Amino acid sequence: MSVVGLRRALSESVSGLPRAFWWLWASTLVNRLGAFVATFMALYLTIDRGYSASYAGLVAALHGLGGVVSSVGAGVMTDRLGRRPTLLVAQVSTALSVALLGFVRDPVAIAAVAFLVGMASNASRPAVQAMMADIVRPEDRIRAFSLNYWAINLGFAVSSAGAGFIAEYSYLAGFLIEAAMTLVCAVLVFVKLPESRPVEAEVADLGAGSAAVSLWTVVRDGRYMSVVGLSFLVAVIFQQGYLGLPVAMGEAGFTPADFGMAIAVNGVLIVVLQIPVTRFIEHRDPRLLLVVSSLLAGYGFGLTAFAGSVGVFALTVCVWTLAEIVNAPTQTGLVVRLSPVQGRGRYQGMYTMSWAVAALVAPLMSGFVIDRWGAEWLWGICAVVGTVAAAGYWALMRGLPDETPAVAVTAVTAVTAAGEASGPAAEGADDGRVGAL
Repeated sequence: MSVVGLRRALSESVSGLPRAFWWLWASTLVNRLGAFVATFMALYLTIDRGYSASYAGLVAALHGLGGVVSSVGAGVMTDRLGRRPTLLVAQVSTALSVALLGFVRDPVAIAAVAFLVGMASNASRPAVQAMMADIVRPEDRIRAFSLNYWAINLGFAVSSAGAGFIAEYSYLAGFLIEAAMTLVCAVLVFVKLPESRPVEAEVADLGAGSAAVSLWTVVRDGRYMSVVGLSFLVAVIFQQGYLGLPVAMGEAGFTPADFGMAIAVNGVLIVVLQIPVTRFIEHRDPRLLLVVSSLLAGYGFGLTAFAGSVGVFALTVCVWTLAEIVNAPTQTGLVVRLSPVQGRGRYQGMYTMSWAVAALVAPLMSGFVIDRWGAEWLWGICAVVGTVAAAGYWALMRGLPDETPAVAVTAVTAVTAAGEASGPAAEGADDGRVGAL
């Protein structure tokens, strides 16, 4: 493809999205650029503080448990209080708890604060996803979710490299930088993002229904909970790239540097391919995409059983990374499609919880299987789980409900009007480009 063709493709990928989306996208990127705790927590506890690997594992589990606890609660807050207040509370709480974590020294206090960090950092996800669904037209949502996922991985890739140098100087500096970057996100939300939650009158006028949505409503939604269950299975598979894979490579005699080279392919491919792949898939059948991505994930990890060199390990990473690129925006778009407008926060919270639970279950699964039967069994189980997930998506996604573009357009109009009235958010033309930031 020529340079002109690449520029045209990039322009088409980012055009037509509302300005509010790009401020939300920017806050995501800034947040991930400051990521430190999730990447270096284990090294901080074992090397800098001198605790055992078992204690580091316990703290990591408590951090994950905090995310499980906050997912549903944040979803309820998103629907009741609004997207913007939930984001502000979550980001300010994250900044304060991360800064505190850098100063505490008692092991019980570290574990307790890590739990709070997990709760606070995970609480923003339902609000972000619900707000994105509010302000983006249905036909643009796959593209919007893909761009957001791209920002997450781009920010994480940059922060991981930078955080390594920061850790050599001072772990405390890393905690404080993450706290500061998270506060910057809170400021962006406060200044640039008006509330996007559709009011009940608008929802009723547009024929979307005005019945109250509770957590019990979500749990009783059989199709949606089945999709959440399938999402959990896929999440468990993807978690093995950061849990089972390094352990298996270590037992096979490969060094941490070898693992680093193999897993780096994941981040590079996502940054390079996420946007062009999304252009290819955004108007295709989501059922087919989820089936194919589930099979690629399962058998991508399954092929790891036959890897005997760093190069082959890297090739298997390519396979399941392609699955990740396709699955992430398609799955999130499906969640929005199955969620009633007035209950998006609760539905997104339940979906977020499936990934948080997977982050708890996956380490136990990989450790038990590798210790008991060997890594080859783990990769075989991944292939089976991927097949089950693919079959589940194929069976459950028949007769998907129609989108409700009128609600989305009304939400976009309301956000634009509120932005114009708020002063700072009204600066510049709303041309849908990154430059509009």
